[in-house]
Amino acid sequence: MKQRPRIYYTESQKSLMWDHWKKGESLQQIAQLFDRHHSSVQRILAETGGIRPAQRSRSRLALTLAEREEISRAVVAGHSIRTIATSLRRAPSTVSREFKRNGDKQSYRANQAEQAAWVRAHRPKVCKLVENRSLARIVASKLKLEWSPAQIDGWLKRTYPDNVNHQVSHETIYRSLYIQTRGALKKELLQYLRRTRIMRRSRHHTQKTNNHGRINGTVSISERPKSVEDREVAGHWEGDLISGSNNSHIATVVERHSRYVMLARLDGKDTKTVINALIKQANKLLRALYKSLTWDRGKEMAAHKRFTLATDINVYFCDPHSPWQRGSNENMNGLLRQYFPKGTDLSRYSQAKLNAVARRINERPRKILNFETPVERFNICVASTG
Repeated sequence: MKQRPRIYYTESQKSLMWDHWKKGESLQQIAQLFDRHHSSVQRILAETGGIRPAQRSRSRLALTLAEREEISRAVVAGHSIRTIATSLRRAPSTVSREFKRNGDKQSYRANQAEQAAWVRAHRPKVCKLVENRSLARIVASKLKLEWSPAQIDGWLKRTYPDNVNHQVSHETIYRSLYIQTRGALKKELLQYLRRTRIMRRSRHHTQKTNNHGRINGTVSISERPKSVEDREVAGHWEGDLISGSNNSHIATVVERHSRYVMLARLDGKDTKTVINALIKQANKLLRALYKSLTWDRGKEMAAHKRFTLATDINVYFCDPHSPWQRGSNENMNGLLRQYFPKGTDLSRYSQAKLNAVARRINERPRKILNFETPVERFNICVASTG
């Protein structure tokens, strides 16, 4: 089979790639725009770790390509430097320097001079984490504790509110990790991020599909009390399963007010096993701290009525194909993939190990909680009910 010639994308084509990448489209979808394989597009996007590079710009005082072309024409016509400067409304010294930088007056070419100007142009300012190595070490230490860049950003602002030299945005941290030419943070630190991938994806990207079956006697989320929506009252939970290889699963439930997570080991996905695990888990909490549970329409909840009878906890079901209706749990399941990557046999994890993972996550500061930890918020709820 004859190999297709390598394509060299123009700047406008690259810009189109970045536009579609930002919308959350896959590499395959973007590649179809150019009738190419996805690896062709990945090569371009991976150069900067999936982060769109800032558009380069020069000072408004710099000569433009149009001005350089006018200079080139004037040279051919035999005009003097002063005459050229007058026609451009520039100082004669500006035109003189232009010739000195680009050979001499006789060999001057507008396109070559323009390209050389871009080469000489100042690079972006040095990254803050390169200039401040003590700050970089703090960031690296928190990454090793599996804190997210947003958590590090918020914690620094709380810890050093009056010292901007010890504050850095989460975006700078991400860029320093994914764009290694900055030399600020070691590439090895990528392994501590929630989702270990070579490129940063758009927040609009999703591979979620829904093929769940029907369950009898469900109570729709539309009938859930309105007081649950504002998250001001504790005790309302969202739940789901995460799956691994060999038909292994873990049940995850997240409290909406505090974002406190609990994990339950499962020996199977059948509804009897799942309901038994959820009942056992619910009985560990005070009734005031477990008032309702919102789930998707997976068949593992077919025996939801038995769960309600055993615990007096109402179960509400999301609309079909609407995972955002239990967004806290969806987000948490994504975070848990840091500990339980896809393809992992989840049956080899003991309940003690699951509890340790939950504790680790519950002790992280969360941006949504003003960088308090879920366990801090949850303990306040426990104290108020006691």
